[in-house]
Amino acid sequence: MRPTRSAPDAFMARAIALSLENIRSNQGGPFAALIVKDGEIIAEGTNRVTSANDPTAHAEIVAIREACRRLRQFDLVSCEIYASSEPCPMCLGAIYWARLAKIYFANTAADAAEIGFDDSLIYEEIRRPVAQRRIPMISLMRSEALKVFRAWENKKDKVPY
Repeated sequence: MRPTRSAPDAFMARAIALSLENIRSNQGGPFAALIVKDGEIIAEGTNRVTSANDPTAHAEIVAIREACRRLRQFDLVSCEIYASSEPCPMCLGAIYWARLAKIYFANTAADAAEIGFDDSLIYEEIRRPVAQRRIPMISLMRSEALKVFRAWENKKDKVPY
């Protein structure tokens, strides 16, 4: 008798299957993600970078956007994400902003780097001082922009996030 898969294994199996379907359909790279809440899949996302001509259309971002749309909220506090690969820096940032409770992943960042999806440059750039980054970062009109931050800070009816 074959043991049944645990819920995390079943969700990850779905993410892996979606990632394979995605490369077979030529919609994007070999990545997929699921958002799960209370043991139910709320949203699925696959990499759509090349088909949508959108460098931010990573599977995790697509899944987060869809889950937020379906749940009609801007955070996913009580949800988990299942990603077919360890999230890149952009996706990891989005996961933290969405406040997901847990991250499950299959392939590692090193596995992804071996097939051409190497995020090490971004991690290195984040650690560098702003003035030493490869893409010049130039601060302009800070004092004017700080006035907008003060307006937000003093706004009585703001929705914090």
